[in-house]
Amino acid sequence: MKILVLNCGSSTLKFQLIEVEKFERPQRKLARGIIDRIGGNGTFRFIVGDSTPVEKPVAVRSHEKAVGLVISWIQSIPQLGNPAAAGHRVVHGGEKFAASVAIDEAVLGDLEALCDLAPLHNPAAISGIRAARKILGSTTPMVAAFDTSFHRGIPEYAANYAIPYELSRKHGIRRYGFHGLAHEYDIARYAEQTGKRVAEINAVVMHLGNGCSASAIRNGRSVDTSMGFTPLEGLMMGTRSGDLDPALVSYLARKENVDAAEVESWLNNRSGLLGVSGLSSDMRELAAAYNENPRARLAVDLFCYRARKYIGAYLAALSGAETVIFSGGIGENSALVRRLICGGMEWLGLRLDVAANEAVIGREARISTTDSRLEIYVIHTDEEAIIARETARVIQL
Repeated sequence: MKILVLNCGSSTLKFQLIEVEKFERPQRKLARGIIDRIGGNGTFRFIVGDSTPVEKPVAVRSHEKAVGLVISWIQSIPQLGNPAAAGHRVVHGGEKFAASVAIDEAVLGDLEALCDLAPLHNPAAISGIRAARKILGSTTPMVAAFDTSFHRGIPEYAANYAIPYELSRKHGIRRYGFHGLAHEYDIARYAEQTGKRVAEINAVVMHLGNGCSASAIRNGRSVDTSMGFTPLEGLMMGTRSGDLDPALVSYLARKENVDAAEVESWLNNRSGLLGVSGLSSDMRELAAAYNENPRARLAVDLFCYRARKYIGAYLAALSGAETVIFSGGIGENSALVRRLICGGMEWLGLRLDVAANEAVIGREARISTTDSRLEIYVIHTDEEAIIARETARVIQL
């Protein structure tokens, strides 16, 4: 069965067409690609099998149009044809969805009710789902796979906030965690690379991209994670602030004479690397300006300092681990960021191989020294592989 996996980000659409026989068996990737900068002048990059990538400029106004473009491209290639099912990444499952689910109109209604909790991502995912159902037909089975599912088993003491308990229960307030599909894949891939069983892995996973999160993994399962009730909490990100004093929201609202929703929008869209540097949310640009631009340097240093604190905290929460894993666009491609995060952690047994670190850009490898008590690995995340597996499982392939 050919499964189309659609991964709608806030301004991107990543996709893969994957052939799956049984959900527990290896997959064969038939095509993949990305539409970038949706809403403006972007690019459409696509690859069939192992052929040479093709890239062309596109101006796509919405995720709905982007999904239409992807499906029409797939249908135009005879050896690809029509997908028999579709799997969609949905960031926030709330309390309603603890696991992947088959999509129908009732599920779509429930997902729309969760948009306030993930305003940058859930609306995009819903738009992509509706577009796929319109084009492929409502009889084509579709599955929503949630970023929150992997973290649903974290202990109550890690999931709860120290607010009045009755309010937590009344409004479903807890730390849900996100990037679960990525963290789940990273652990599975690390197990493949090292010959270990997933159930025996204790690790700190640092998934660093435009959105960033850390997870503490015990025996292959998430026991704590940096993102919380929404994807705004935790590490500093491209445009999101991450952890801050909650009193800042009302303070800025009063001082700037705006409402709380406006401040929340600033924290989601104007903060993080972009807000501190005043230059860019793209780590590549900030790294290039690191030695010349003081605010770019401050943004990178702040990003890495806060990430290093989470590694220390999660190693303490786990009572030790055997590895630290870097993934995501920044984690996989920025040797500078990995060096700044890992620097000065030799005292706890984390030793970076500087030469190996500099050589590993966009590929998987161990980058710790041979005498490092904790391994350091770079893993190339493939969320779509997990979504395809979940889609096959839910439709009982």
